[in-house]
Amino acid sequence: MSEAAAVVPAWHVAGDWFDVCKCNIPCPCSFARPPTFGDCDGVLVWHIREGNYGEERLNDLNVLMLASFVGNVWAEHSDAYAAVFLDERAAPGQLDALQMIFGGQAGSWPAQMVTMLAPQMRGMGTAPIEVEIDTDLATWRAAIPGKVDARAEALTGPTTPHGARVQSTNLPGSETGPGQLATWGRAGTDRVDAFGFTWNRTGQSSKTITFDWSGPD
Repeated sequence: MSEAAAVVPAWHVAGDWFDVCKCNIPCPCSFARPPTFGDCDGVLVWHIREGNYGEERLNDLNVLMLASFVGNVWAEHSDAYAAVFLDERAAPGQLDALQMIFGGQAGSWPAQMVTMLAPQMRGMGTAPIEVEIDTDLATWRAAIPGKVDARAEALTGPTTPHGARVQSTNLPGSETGPGQLATWGRAGTDRVDAFGFTWNRTGQSSKTITFDWSGPD
């Protein structure tokens, strides 16, 4: 058994991830293609429906990341930057668990993403992260007062049946790993002013994808 496996307890988190980003709809990054404008930045949000890290329960906690990169994120390592907010409701043990999982130190899919992106970190902190995801996936939103406001609604069109969702399976570049279901949307608000990231736009790509990870393997 490796040293990392010896110190990291068995853990599992499952929930919903979403982003709002700079790309046109649908974001080509999810198809393992270069971003629409050659670079991309956006808000990434994880809502843990249920989870544990050893004995620490992680149910209903949130993590929010601001990120930017240049080129095909699946093929290149160039100029990636990130900043992370952890849920201020988390107790000290829960905060440690979130840092281990989402920092990639606890293995599983987050470790693969951190290794691939190798982002330069602009900052990390705790914040009151407000997250709402409709059970029917009609809308999703996240906010940190005064810093982040990200809102999207499910994509629809003239041939989409009423109440149906535009969804994808087996995405070539699923941000939450293989085997997850993606639902496409349109960003109504994408406004950020934190850790040197600043933008304000509307109408660009968004999607929400389930995640289900276990570690430390």
